[in-house]
Amino acid sequence: MSKDTIKIFDTTLRDGEQSPGASMNTEEKIQIAAQLERLGVDIIEAGFAAASPGDFDAIEKIAQRVKNSTVCSLARAMDSDVKAAGESIAKARLKRIHTFIATSPIHMEYKLKMNPDEVIKRAVRAVEYARTFVEDVEFSCEDAGRSDIGFLKEISDAVIEAGASTINLPDTVGFRLPFEIGAMVKEMSDYTKGRAIISVHNHNDLGLGVANSLEAIIHGARQVECTINGLGERAGNAALEEIVMALKTRSDVFTNFKTNINTKEIYPSSRLIATITGIEPQPNKAIVGKNAFSHESGIHQDGVLKNKETYEIITPESIGLIKDDTLVLGKHSGRAAFKDKLAKLGFTLNNDALNSSFERFKILADRKKEIYDDDLRALVTNEMTKATQVYELISLQLMDCSGGVPSAAVKIKKENDEIIEAGIGEGTIDAVFKTIDRISGYNGKLEDYKVKSVSEGKDALANVTVKVSFNDEPAIIGHGLNIDTMLASARAYIGALNSYLSMEGKLKSRYSDTSKTV
Repeated sequence: MSKDTIKIFDTTLRDGEQSPGASMNTEEKIQIAAQLERLGVDIIEAGFAAASPGDFDAIEKIAQRVKNSTVCSLARAMDSDVKAAGESIAKARLKRIHTFIATSPIHMEYKLKMNPDEVIKRAVRAVEYARTFVEDVEFSCEDAGRSDIGFLKEISDAVIEAGASTINLPDTVGFRLPFEIGAMVKEMSDYTKGRAIISVHNHNDLGLGVANSLEAIIHGARQVECTINGLGERAGNAALEEIVMALKTRSDVFTNFKTNINTKEIYPSSRLIATITGIEPQPNKAIVGKNAFSHESGIHQDGVLKNKETYEIITPESIGLIKDDTLVLGKHSGRAAFKDKLAKLGFTLNNDALNSSFERFKILADRKKEIYDDDLRALVTNEMTKATQVYELISLQLMDCSGGVPSAAVKIKKENDEIIEAGIGEGTIDAVFKTIDRISGYNGKLEDYKVKSVSEGKDALANVTVKVSFNDEPAIIGHGLNIDTMLASARAYIGALNSYLSMEGKLKSRYSDTSKTV
């Protein structure tokens, strides 16, 4: 008996980016899309093209890069949105437009201020217009979880007739319980009778996103929308890794279902997303949390030593996590060995990125006794996702004598010029950031600052993530990596500045209403 393939629709780059502080620059989005393709995601929702020129640019570049996954752009049921979506994915080998409109009574009355007939008319128009750009159109009934089932059937009939091949039923506010989602999906699946694929998009407000998605699959859904690490608005979305590993691990229950996901790319995907967004999964997060395969209880440790299956239902290797794997490379290692190791970790770099990463690796090898895979992942990710470097840190000197005023001297390169400035601050970090502001002429407002040890030991790499707002624009994330925390901090701040400059003029929406919620 052949198994039904459950399509995995990943919306990390769209809904995931709506997580507070999870904004990404174009290069970072391209690298994430490439990793999602390696992961085997069926559909990558690359963004919301009408939201801003920056979103459009990122989607367009992803569309040109990705070959094996469908590239999708979100669009409200508006001609301008649909046109932007269609143009942004025009060069994709496989492409989809995902258009939506709210269908719940509360949304139609208070948000849209439209009656049901007007909503259906707008939905049909959006789908028909989308079909002029692509053959693959998905239609979402926003807030389907609180919509009238009769109206869901009526609008689904209309958009399927107009050319939609996927009907998505989002539980936009994470309100429904599994048995309720199951009943809704079964009724809609029986009603549509194969005329369209039924999809679900479950938010996690009550912690039920994954449970609701699995219940939906049992009752007829053949596409699930999810994100890496469960990122997303408010409490996030159903986590891709949890859905996929539940289907695989409990194949005794989900006998008739499979996915196209390469599970050995789950851990690398999780680490890439966490590194880029600065949002780490909680330690006890299922599948990818740092404690997911840790055993502290003596009874558990004894059992695992005798047979791992006593307390582990999933092996670390099955998700691509090789525990305690040390990189056997040093300062005398050559480029070929370095490139080979990167390939084993899932990285494929162009010559420029390889050369830059190799140079950083050699510098690190001079200072660090043992280099772990996580060190290498962080180093390479940092190099691959750099925005265009308008400013580059050359040197940093700090003075913070006891009882004195913290001060910093910074040398920065801009094009062919080297600029030196000094400044004071309320603390050492403040002095560094204010001095960079004096050199650049941009005043940044620091909104968040995090330091994380990449691996182990006194010589561990410090991975600094900053969230900075320039000129009252939306905050930008910057990353810095160095054994010296102060140097890593300066690099992170300059990284945020470079990202801002690469996106300047692209941050503001071209449209007044850019609601992205589905």
